[in-house]
Amino acid sequence: MYSEIRRAWNQSRGSAGARTLAEMLTQNGVPMSRYRAGRLMKYLNLSSCQPGKHQYKNVRQEHTCLPNLLERQFAVPEPDRVWCGDITYIWAGNRWCYLAVVMDLFARRVIGWSLSANAYTALISSALRMACETRGQPSDVIFHSVQGSHYTSRQFRQLLWRYRIRQSMSRRGNCPDITESTPDGKTEEDRMTMCSWRSR
Repeated sequence: MYSEIRRAWNQSRGSAGARTLAEMLTQNGVPMSRYRAGRLMKYLNLSSCQPGKHQYKNVRQEHTCLPNLLERQFAVPEPDRVWCGDITYIWAGNRWCYLAVVMDLFARRVIGWSLSANAYTALISSALRMACETRGQPSDVIFHSVQGSHYTSRQFRQLLWRYRIRQSMSRRGNCPDITESTPDGKTEEDRMTMCSWRSR
């Protein structure tokens, strides 16, 4: 049991906590509660190492040109009204990679994604193109994200204009809405970490 815990923790590069380790082990045929996983982690002197929170200035100031059209209203009446975008990093194979996703807020399902070793604007542009191709380029869509430099870049904003998509952004320092609006509370990084461990 100790070796299984350590193996799963190593696979997550030290980022998995008791809840994630319990899910990883349970899904691989080793029943485990988060409390037992926590006790085993303590016995093995393992801890979850997460990157520190970025310190923002003027956290209540919105982007001067891009309003918050969503206003944290996650209840969407129909598909293809609001899409949310975000970037995270995952351990893929033997290195860290960046994952960009586009999610339809109505169904809480990812409709576009892109994976790359570099977090360039092309990464999120590729995820948006996949979403548009998947959904047949619907009209009157709002694309919501945090105020990252990739989402405010001229290249990405021109792509949104080309698809006739309205852009919306949260205020600086807010947690990404795409993470908060998932029904089970898990981030894409949590899911992809478990997928990476199961694929070995």
